[in-house]
Formats: sequence, structure tokens, C-alpha cells
Amino acid sequence: MARTDETARAPMLRRFGSMKGYAIGATDGDLGTFEDFYFDAESWTVRYLIVDTGGWLSGRRVLISPRSVTGTDPSGQRFVTELTRAQVERSPAIDTARPVSRQHEAALLEHYGHPEYWSGPYRWGADAAPGVPSAALPKAAERYVAANRVVERRAPGDPHLHSAAEVTGYGIQATDGELGHVEDFLIDEESMAIRYLIVDPRNWWPGEHVLIGTDWFTDVSWERQTVTVEMTRDAVRNAPVWRPDASIDRAWETELYGHYGRPGYWERPPERWMVWPHAA
Repeated sequence: MARTDETARAPMLRRFGSMKGYAIGATDGDLGTFEDFYFDAESWTVRYLIVDTGGWLSGRRVLISPRSVTGTDPSGQRFVTELTRAQVERSPAIDTARPVSRQHEAALLEHYGHPEYWSGPYRWGADAAPGVPSAALPKAAERYVAANRVVERRAPGDPHLHSAAEVTGYGIQATDGELGHVEDFLIDEESMAIRYLIVDPRNWWPGEHVLIGTDWFTDVSWERQTVTVEMTRDAVRNAPVWRPDASIDRAWETELYGHYGRPGYWERPPERWMVWPHAA
């Protein structure tokens, strides 16, 4: 079951690349395949799965919120949802080749009956994770939502959602040079937080791939396609080794964060999971 805080056991982290191509199942058939995802640039949380519907909707791409996903079947390579094909067919049309506005998001969430994730103090608004009901959280979250029931409006050309495909290949910049480029993402399947970028460092060091925590960023330049972190190459070279075929437990994460002298994300109170958005 989903957690109500990030201080509990280590999350189940899954590589985006290993899930790409998963079937998306509805209650009355398949919707298509998982092609990409959109995440928000404030909390680095996956907000929508981009689904290629294939032939049944003439190749139309649709967005599915993680709130609609009820389970994951790695052996069968599929996500299970509570949706029907008719619901998806009637969903508001969104051009995934163009920036998705907050107004489009509001219409999409209203269609599926999902609450707005930007209206509240937690990663999912009034909720800690897609599957955690608001009643499980402190009343402070409900008061915050009631007092801040607004739709954030952004200026044209200022998209807050970015795709995995867009960020793959971005350069990672250390304090003393380049670290490598983004190759993949490790996603917490419960909160849908992107915990780490998987970085290929082989353009400067013939070592193994390394993990860079998304809460270690000091700057992200969408124009220059770079992510800056306040650490040195030597620090990365001497960090605990990540093995792609090994599961990540809390002890390993504690060692990794300790190596960089940083507090663990699981040590922060829930109220600090994300930057609370404000209306323009």
C-alpha cells in the first residue's frame, strides 16, 4: 500500500527505460502503450503517462494521471488502470507535441474526476501520493486546499511540464567540469517522484553509471539543456557504486547521501516535499 510519508521504508524504484512499452490496461481492454511521461519541474514528480493508443484511436496520444493506475505487473509488462476506453476516448484533446497549459491540465483532471495536484501542501496537493486519500493526512492540508483553491496561470512559453524524452541526453555539470549525460530515470512507484537521474559518465571517466539525486540540483537550464549540481567529479568518482541489477535499500541511500554530506529526502517533513505553487 502507498505510504503517507517519506520516512518509511525505502521506495520501490523502477527505471523508466524498463517500463517503456508497457501495455496500459483499461477495465474493458487495452488503451495502448506507455511511451513517455510528463513531470513537473518544481517537484520532479511524474504527473502524466503519455500513452500511444495505436490503431483504436488512430494513433492519438493521450495523457493518463498516475491516480488512474491501480497496479503494475512487471512480469506481464503492463499497467492496470480503473479507466474505460470510452472515458479515454472522450477525454479533452491535448497535443503532446506542444506545451501543456495549466488550463488543459485542469480540464483533463476534471474529466477524470481527479483533484488538482497543485492545490495543496503535499506532492499530490492534499495527498502524499496518488493512492493516499486526503483523509489519511493532517487537517492542515484540507485547510490549505480550501484557502488556496486557484488555478495557477502561467505566461505563454513558460511550460512547467517536461518529458523524459526531452531531458534524456541533458548534460550534468559539476563544479569542476562535466559529469556526463542523462540516460534514464529512477521513479518511486508509489509517490511517482523522480528520485534519481541515471548518468552515463563515460565521456570523462570509464566508470559505471552513477546516480544523481533530483534534490541535489542547483540549477536546471532548459535552454542550454544542462543540469548543475554542487559536487565535484572526484566526489562522484568515489561515491558508493550503483549496480543496475541490485535493488536500492534505505541503507544504501543513507550511505550515498552521507557521502555527499546531504540530508536524506526521507528525513524531511511531508510539508517540504515540494515548492508550493502560487497563482500569478
